[in-house]
Order: sequence, then C-alpha cells, then structure tokens
Amino acid sequence: MKATMTRVLSELLGAKEPGFRLVVQQLEHAAGAPSADIRLMAEVGQAVRDAIRDLGLDPNDTTGPELYNALLERVKQDDKFVRELIGAEAQTDKDLSVRVARLVAKLEAPKKTFALKNTTTKRLLKKLPPKKVMKQLGYRSLDSMLKHEPLPQVYAAAAMVESATWHKQLLAAYRQLNPTDFESRDSSVLAPAGKRWEEFGAKYVTDVKHNVFTFKELGAVVLLPLPAQTVDGAALAVTLLAVHAVNDIRVTSAYLKLHQVRPDFGQLVAKAARSEPTTHTSLLGQALPWKLLHRYFARSDGNNATVLEPHVQSEDIQWQPAENIVAGLHDRLEFWQHGAHLALHTADGPVSLNLTDAVLNFCNHLPYERRIVHYFRDHLWHELMLRYLHQENIEQLVHEQLNDELVTEEALA
Repeated sequence: MKATMTRVLSELLGAKEPGFRLVVQQLEHAAGAPSADIRLMAEVGQAVRDAIRDLGLDPNDTTGPELYNALLERVKQDDKFVRELIGAEAQTDKDLSVRVARLVAKLEAPKKTFALKNTTTKRLLKKLPPKKVMKQLGYRSLDSMLKHEPLPQVYAAAAMVESATWHKQLLAAYRQLNPTDFESRDSSVLAPAGKRWEEFGAKYVTDVKHNVFTFKELGAVVLLPLPAQTVDGAALAVTLLAVHAVNDIRVTSAYLKLHQVRPDFGQLVAKAARSEPTTHTSLLGQALPWKLLHRYFARSDGNNATVLEPHVQSEDIQWQPAENIVAGLHDRLEFWQHGAHLALHTADGPVSLNLTDAVLNFCNHLPYERRIVHYFRDHLWHELMLRYLHQENIEQLVHEQLNDELVTEEALA
C-alpha cells in the first residue's frame, strides 16, 4: 500500500526514480515516520473525487480526457463571469488589462512590500538613461519621461527594448544599494494606456504571448495592453498571473527585509531581481528555497515566526495561493478553492485541477496530450515538503539553522 501511494505521488510530480523514493524515505526517517506522504495522497484522492463529482461526473469511471474537457468548459464559463465582474464584456480586450489592474488593486490580500524608493529608482535611471525607451515612447528628455511615466512602466518598456548590456549595467548598480534605499509601501499593479502603449505593448504581447511584467525590487506589476481582438480566457488568466506576481513580490520583499543587515545586501537585491532567492538553511543536504520557507512560516502559528524578528513581522509572511485569492472573488469561483495541489492520476499523466494550469490550457487551446501541469506540481511538491517541515524534529532543525544564519549576519553587520 505505502509503495503504491509513493509511486502515485512520484508519477503525479513527474519525479525521477529511485531518487524520489529515497528522498521520501529519508524525510520519513528524519521526521519520526509520520507517513506524511501517505496522508497527503489520501487527502488528494478524496478531494479529487469530490471535485469530479462537483463537475457532474462520476468519480468512479471518469477518464482523463473527460475531466480535462470538463475543466476547460468550467474555465470558459468562469472567464465569462470574471468579464462581467470587471465590465469587460465587449468584443475586444483593448482595455482588459486596465480593468484587471483595478480589480487586483481592490482584492483583500496582503500588499505591503519592501521596495526601492522612487528617488533611488530615478537616480539609477538618470545614471543609466534608457534611451531606446525614450525614443519608443516619444520623449525628448529623460526628465520629461520620468515626470509623465510611472517608474515601473519605464522598467517594463526597458525590458522590451533596451539591450542586454543596459540591463547588465542596471544590475551592477543594484549591487551598490543599501537598505536605506528601500521603503515599506503597498505593491502596485499598473496597466499603461494610450495609443503608443497600445501599439508598443500589443505587438510585444503578440510576439511573446504574455503581458505580465514583475519587478520585485520595485514592488510593482505591469500589465501590458492586449491585442484588440478578444483572447479566450484572458480575463481570468491575466487576473491570476497578476496575483501570482504580487505573491512573488511579497516573498522576495520578506527575504530582503530579513537579510537587510548583511554587508552584501546590494548583491542580494541584484540576485533577487533576476531569480528566486535561496537560503543557507538545508534539509537532507539540499538548500531550501526561500519561497518554501516563506510558505512554511505563513502556515505556522505566530510563535514560529519569532525567529524572523525584528526585521520581518507576521504581516510580511502572510500568504495564500493565487488560485485561492481569485477563487475568493465570488461564490461562483468556489470550485477552485483549495485545489492548487490537486490532480487526477491517470496512466498517461496527471490531469491538473489547479486553476492556473486549467486557464492556461484553455487560453492556449492545448490538446489533452499537451496539457500544462506545472503549477499543480509546484504546489503539490511544496505541500509535501510543508507536511515534513511541520514535524517537530525537522522544524527544530530548520529553526536552528536559520537562527544561526541570522545571528552570523548580525555579527558581520
């Protein structure tokens, strides 16, 4: 029984064997054999059966393709509902990004972030003028552009047109930053409008197939205008991806706040701007990503978070999956609540019940054979690891390592 459940979990995750089985065995041993993997799979199995039943299907004989098609139909109807919710029911998505930005700004979800001050960002841009952006947006002077364009929008334009050399120089400038260059403020979601942005942004979106830029160091998300024609599932997709981006910003924000006394703080900012932060805390010889630790503290009681004080407070680690946040918009979307880590196990691979996977499958008109399962796998892996991190033996080990790391940083400061 245990071997079968572990094999199913391995196949759902797309893990390599026998490596995955050995990792689970080691986790079980370190945690005192709580059978966390078996408990998780039992919960997933029951939740999937309940979801299939909610779709009007029989959980005893529903095939992968049948579930997949039912999920696509559900997304189609839910996207129509979100369009109604934001008033984007016209036959064009020209202003959809603006409407989504307004919706995300009103969501009751944590938004506080540790971000570069506007004065610091302007100073960086004045030392490294984005000349191609100025030309593209029709500005004759840098001062004029900085006066009329929100700084995250300048960054978004730079991401599209400035050279790799320019971006490399910007990261080099980040390495000289100090904690005093940052401030605490709400994250922002912007959607540039106007003819130039419509032409500029829509062309880029058509070419690269995405319209969401995340600038973690600025605490900002920029939603480019979509092409004029309606894109299937766009309202739900852009909303979800924008919330994912805000979550990513807050995870990185807490990391930078936690390590703000380090002498190489600027180096951390440069790295965090490009990739997910890591820590020196490890488990079974593998470094734990900060993203996982952030989720761990978010799920822990208040006492566990004290190890992060005084720089990080409880509000900095509040977090919930983007799928849950969007599902909380209305009872109509409740089907997707708490389903981020769920999937049906089939002989030809998992069928994800994760809302983001389902929406991207719908938007991209992907056939069953090419279906996306990336977001579900990320959540299932983290869910498994969180079950072990909350076991007393492992929890104590993680706390000791993280505390030692922070004490060392304080001594070096």
